[in-house]
Amino acid sequence: MKVRASLRSLKNAPGSQIVRRRGRVYVINKRDPRFKARQG
Repeated sequence: MKVRASLRSLKNAPGSQIVRRRGRVYVINKRDPRFKARQG
């Protein structure tokens, strides 16, 4: 998982979902797990 300042490029990847958990923004991607990331 990467920690990024901007998730804009990751959310455009196919299969990506943006999820808010515990005040943080996560990108999860079941189809391509290397796009997992967290913001903040």
